Amino acid sequence: MEGATGVMRKVASYISMLDDGELDLDRLLEKPKMNIERQRSFDERSFSELSIKIRPFDGFENMFSAGGARSGFDTPLSSATGRNSTEPHPMIAEAWDALRRSLVYLRGQPVGTIAAVDHAAEEVLNYDQVFLRDFVPSALAFLMNGEPEIVKNFLLKTLLLQGWEKRVDRFQLGQGVMPASFKILHDPLRQVDTVVADFGESAIGRVAPVDSGFWWIILLRAYTKSTGDLSLADSPECQKGMRLILNLCLSEGFETFPTLLCADGCSMIDRRMGVYGYPIEIQALFFMALRCALIMIKCDAEGKDIVERIVKRLHALSYHMRSYFWLDFQQLNDIYRYKTEEYSHTAVNKFNVIPHSIPEWVFDFMPTRGGYFVGNVSPARMDFRWFALGNCVAILSSLATPEQSAAIMDLIEARWEELVGEMPLKITYPALEGHEWMIVTGYDPKNTRWSYHNGGSWPVLLWLLTAACIKTGRPQIARQAIELAESRLVKDSWPEYYDGKLGRFIGKQARKFQTWSIAGYLVAKMMLEDPSHLGMITLEEDKTMKPILKRSTSWTR
Repeated sequence: MEGATGVMRKVASYISMLDDGELDLDRLLEKPKMNIERQRSFDERSFSELSIKIRPFDGFENMFSAGGARSGFDTPLSSATGRNSTEPHPMIAEAWDALRRSLVYLRGQPVGTIAAVDHAAEEVLNYDQVFLRDFVPSALAFLMNGEPEIVKNFLLKTLLLQGWEKRVDRFQLGQGVMPASFKILHDPLRQVDTVVADFGESAIGRVAPVDSGFWWIILLRAYTKSTGDLSLADSPECQKGMRLILNLCLSEGFETFPTLLCADGCSMIDRRMGVYGYPIEIQALFFMALRCALIMIKCDAEGKDIVERIVKRLHALSYHMRSYFWLDFQQLNDIYRYKTEEYSHTAVNKFNVIPHSIPEWVFDFMPTRGGYFVGNVSPARMDFRWFALGNCVAILSSLATPEQSAAIMDLIEARWEELVGEMPLKITYPALEGHEWMIVTGYDPKNTRWSYHNGGSWPVLLWLLTAACIKTGRPQIARQAIELAESRLVKDSWPEYYDGKLGRFIGKQARKFQTWSIAGYLVAKMMLEDPSHLGMITLEEDKTMKPILKRSTSWTR
């Protein structure tokens, strides 16, 4: 691809900036030029023109009031009270120092945070890269601390990477795919920075990240909501970026479900864990990204069609998820009594789930008050496992109704030992063991029982739990979880994850000074002390969504 400011060499996913005239991030924040050539395409424009177009306020999600920019709940941004104003606990200063040590720079501008700064680790592997999903809590921490420029730089850099040709072996990926990660190689002698992006061709299992694009849209909305800066989301480049991401997901095909069909390893659980099909994490992020995009996409000649498609998909997706993925005591009893081999639209057991496939642990795990979205639903298959990220995002995005959100929190309280234990929060529950572990994970030595993705405890999930607690009016749950984390995290050097049924042991392969463990704690702490921050990453219920399907076991064929 040739830009207006020079020629960039492209080999697979390698992007080299070979002279000082090319793609300098210092120019991203330049003032608008009056003679912008609007006829040129995105691929032909110089990177210096990105995000500089500003239009008058048009009521974009009511981000302004008479009192100025606000982050949510009609209270001022935290930056109004000064940087690092919420540091009563001694851990916070240390966490900020560790977070800043993880910063990555391109041409002198911070563009992200690497996954971990573990100098004691024998192998770096890919922990020296900036992951899109990993950077989200870091970005939220900087936004809440009144430092939005790094977030803006990150959004622009990853948007540029989206525009490059993406190949895995001889197969070309879709235009809208965002990278899983990128790294910046510095050559001090030639004074050249080289950006290397991974779209899945280097990942374990060679799976493209479905969640990266969704997190990018969610983060763009968080930036806009936090700063009140409409110019970035309004720019033609960001508008096109959102459309490309959503076109991949909204394309018509053979599917009869509004959910997204995905492979194992396409999200935070990036190894084989039996989440292929329609994993809750992806569906919840998809729903949230659709709602965020609906707020930001212009309803002009280019955006009108996709806006209509988003609205239709949101209605279908909310109906499907609330109806078929939801499990509480009553629904479990209904499934237990299901008939099979039902035919036609009158069938109650629409997915032909065999009652004998219900695992024994579910009957003891399910309290009489409480419920959750199960991990997966597809023909003759219902994955009853608990997945923390998907359920928390369901609350934040209002995919869960208020009643369902309250039920999820009831479940967490009722099953505190199982889901929280001594270190928040179990990524999945329960762990796969024995023959099931062999078959589902393919003998994965990293995903052994109660470790890593297989029932491990992840401190990064603390920020999602805290946000869900605040939104549902249960801050005491978040406070208790944060106190647990504070008793261990610094002493243990901020591990990536913990092992064991109660999360008592530092993960066997966990990296120390894991950046999103650090950022997740900071975000949780800042949200609890100033709930106005919640406005960046939460969406209120849309009253136009169709109500949950009312099941009845008395239906007849």
